[in-house]
Amino acid sequence: MRGAPKDFARREWGPLFATVRTALVVKRWRAVPMTLGAVCLTALFQLVQNQGWGYQPVQDIGSVRAEDPLWLALLRTPLSLFVPALDLPVWGALAQVLLVFGIAEICLGRWRTLAVAYLATLAGTLYARVGIALGPDSPFGLPASDAQVVDTGPSAAVVGLAVYVCWRYGARWTGAVVVLAMVIEVVVKANLAGKEHIAAIAAVLALIAVRARRRRDQDGVEPRPGTRSWKPPIRS
Repeated sequence: MRGAPKDFARREWGPLFATVRTALVVKRWRAVPMTLGAVCLTALFQLVQNQGWGYQPVQDIGSVRAEDPLWLALLRTPLSLFVPALDLPVWGALAQVLLVFGIAEICLGRWRTLAVAYLATLAGTLYARVGIALGPDSPFGLPASDAQVVDTGPSAAVVGLAVYVCWRYGARWTGAVVVLAMVIEVVVKANLAGKEHIAAIAAVLALIAVRARRRRDQDGVEPRPGTRSWKPPIRS
């Protein structure tokens, strides 16, 4: 029984830990250049938006509200990941980006990390509009007042990346805990941020389903003659 927790930890986090550790030992901070850039950008936005002259420019380039025209929201969404929410401590956003984006950049690569992060954030942004259209009487709806809520920060991207990395590296229980925590968040406090996290998870789970099915299809297809991997049958 003593070895059971160690065996579980090895199965759950072994491949993920080995990948991250190897990259950091070999390359150190050069393993996560995009993450370091994201941390610096988040800190810069926080510094600027707290200045009297800087608040409005940051809002103009990275602030998203459901009442905004859709084209404007889509234009601002990429940078909205790195604009910290004014009502939350900035160190939380910085820690989320450094930890989760860093692990994802090592495990998934720079561009895939950005793609998954943007997908999750975009899902949350679009859900806000759908939720307001459904109204507060629907379990998936939102009150009309949420259309004026400033929707920024990396949390939806962080949740989506965490679930995707857990799937890619077989940390199924950890991924399930992340999903369960977000569900509990919505049950305890059904606000815009919590429901956007669920929307982000739903989008990433859909992506996972597509990729898993594609992988199964590729594994089940026999190579055809004329392809690179085709070999003639062995003759005795």
